[in-house]
Amino acid sequence: MRVLVAGATGLMGSRTVARLRDHGVEVGQLSRAQGVDLRTGDGVEQALRAVDVVVDVTDAPSHERRVSEQFFTAATGNLLRAAGAAGVAHYVLLSLVGADRVDSGYFPAKAVQERLARRSTVPYSVVRASPFFETVQSVAAAATRPDGVRVAPLLLRPVSVDDVAATVAHVAVGVPLFDVLETAGPEEGRLTDLVSDLLTALGLPGQVVTDPRAPFFGAELSERALLPGPDAHLGHHSFARWLKER
Repeated sequence: MRVLVAGATGLMGSRTVARLRDHGVEVGQLSRAQGVDLRTGDGVEQALRAVDVVVDVTDAPSHERRVSEQFFTAATGNLLRAAGAAGVAHYVLLSLVGADRVDSGYFPAKAVQERLARRSTVPYSVVRASPFFETVQSVAAAATRPDGVRVAPLLLRPVSVDDVAATVAHVAVGVPLFDVLETAGPEEGRLTDLVSDLLTALGLPGQVVTDPRAPFFGAELSERALLPGPDAHLGHHSFARWLKER
């Protein structure tokens, strides 16, 4: 089996490549360094020759809705067209928990990706992940104001990048789901508490300010908008363990 990973040079992509190699499959990486440009389609068809599975963990250059929707419409569209022409047997997309129900910010762009996958002729699987541990840190950094770190009191099951990579790799070496699999962390927590624990662990000053209108990936969300369903696959690594290892 030959698997090609789009977005392989990022944090999620590099971990996914490692987990796929644990399965003993041949893994290739799709990148601009190889003369491939997903947005224009240059080099994509050549890169997909003799590929059995495409794993798409690409991210948009911006989480602003218009920019990210334009990126995924072009990049994912080009990738799926080339996959169909090459006879790829399985396309695996990494998406976000909430992509099917949040209609603002970055989430609709991931919904665009999912629709493209469903409408393609290529057999597909979608893995929707809860926010990563690293996402909590990036949200905290972006939400820092003179009066404190302003975040919404969202309920989350933050998840380890390694756990998500393991799930994506497991799905990739299996048969296409023609459906969605959610994956999340083992514990539920409130974003305000998670950010407070993060600041304490890093020895950073700053008071966490609860602000229900504070955006998450550009969206104002209800309390439970990012919680997965009851059938979600749960990872093993906890947020507390991640903080301790840091």
